[in-house]
Amino acid sequence: MSEKSEPGQDQSLAAESGFQTFPVAPGYRVNVRSGPGTSYSIVKVLPYGSYVSIRCQGSGTTVSGPYGTTDLWDCVGNGQFVSDAYVQTGSDGYVATRC
Repeated sequence: MSEKSEPGQDQSLAAESGFQTFPVAPGYRVNVRSGPGTSYSIVKVLPYGSYVSIRCQGSGTTVSGPYGTTDLWDCVGNGQFVSDAYVQTGSDGYVATRC
């Protein structure tokens, strides 16, 4: 597997899911975890310039990031969660159904 990804590849894959898509904070490679918290294992790392589709959101470990401090976690796939502090949703609250 290559370390580099095509710039539009992540966006197009996320857009095909049918869920609302949001950009990850520019300049960050974001950990995707197996649950809504930092104690869960890292299942993958999103490359720079990624987009995520949020299936649902729930509370978990509080994290500080470029978009504030929050305990909100975004489910971006089956058993895949990212802290909302690293996703540009335009809101400090829920933008999707609760998990």
